[in-house]
Amino acid sequence: MTRQKALDPTLYLVTDRGLSLGRSLEWVVEKAVKGGTTLVQLREKDLETRPFIDSAIRLKKILDQYGVPLLINDRIDVALASGADGVHLGNNDMPYEMARKILGPDAIIGLSVENGDQARQVSRLDADYIAISPVYTTPTKEELTEELGLEGVSRITGICPQPAVGIGSIKTHNAGDVIRAGASGVAVVSGICSADDPEEAARQLRHAVEEARNLAG
Repeated sequence: MTRQKALDPTLYLVTDRGLSLGRSLEWVVEKAVKGGTTLVQLREKDLETRPFIDSAIRLKKILDQYGVPLLINDRIDVALASGADGVHLGNNDMPYEMARKILGPDAIIGLSVENGDQARQVSRLDADYIAISPVYTTPTKEELTEELGLEGVSRITGICPQPAVGIGSIKTHNAGDVIRAGASGVAVVSGICSADDPEEAARQLRHAVEEARNLAG
């Protein structure tokens, strides 16, 4: 992979087909990008490999028009086959060092961090960003029942040198709090995918993040 796009974690959309109210992912994603989304992760837990690749290729074609990177959740093979810009890896996925060796130095690779021990391990790696999860409990991550809260965001960003996004029930009203706690951006699932107007939802979230940054700076 050759790095084509700069990583901007300001507003990170993680897709969820089941939360998109019957609308196509392509439509939701393009609306979100028009509203200010800066990074997109295609997350498919139940899709077979071929339709997963096909979906990634369609999204990549759209996102390339806007200069927004496409990351694939978990699946190194899908990322390679579709020409995506990188991957996001959870704690039970392929080890970071292996993924980096396969994808090369220019791929964007993000890692999930759910506690202080993981933060200390990740802090020694050259990952491109971390996702702190969950800031608040969320039905999209049912396996994570204990929220980190803003104190957890501050603690983990104090350990890890990588840019961090907070994920987990992030909405317009609390996005600024996550930034003030030390995150570089916010990652959102239902707040955009399930919004009546994904473009306007993204616009409001982007404004909340940038407003918090400006006040902090």
